[in-house]
Amino acid sequence: MRIIAGTYRSRKLEAPPGLKTRPTSDRLRETLFNVLAPRIAGAAFLDLYAGSGAVGLEALSRGAAKVTFVEHAPEALKILHHNLEQLGISSGFAVRAERVAAFLRSAAKASPRPTHYEVVFLDPPYDAAEEYATALGLLGEAQGILAPGALVISEHRRKETLDEQYGSLKRTRLLEQGDAALSFYAATSAQAE
Repeated sequence: MRIIAGTYRSRKLEAPPGLKTRPTSDRLRETLFNVLAPRIAGAAFLDLYAGSGAVGLEALSRGAAKVTFVEHAPEALKILHHNLEQLGISSGFAVRAERVAAFLRSAAKASPRPTHYEVVFLDPPYDAAEEYATALGLLGEAQGILAPGALVISEHRRKETLDEQYGSLKRTRLLEQGDAALSFYAATSAQAE
């Protein structure tokens, strides 16, 4: 696993051992960031179920202003911190060691005001189907954490069907590659504040 492009191009990344954490493949990350290219520079990027941090680190490498990594698994957090250290990244990020649902519930209440994310990526464990509905549902109902025109992307099994809409998030695109798929959701202006 490596960084595809940008400041840290070709730098290798570690991944947690075993099958509990399934890093987004280099090929799928490349496809994702080809689509996101015009949105990344200067963006606030939210990496939910961050695992090794590969997707958020790719965003930092390509010029995201800030990346927030949310992960609760101790082994994945250890690898994420190791990857940040190995790349020499000391600013422009935050690591939140908590469950995604708890983070999303508290993020909108942040004081003095919540961070407004332009891009949100979520990649729950494939076998945790309820996590997709919970996270996307909370994002679709959350007030104030999505910037106007925000894009929410969910990686999932190709055979797994996600809903077309979660609250004010509406699917605008579906990309399939191998056994994986990326569902892109746009936040309606009523929700993204």
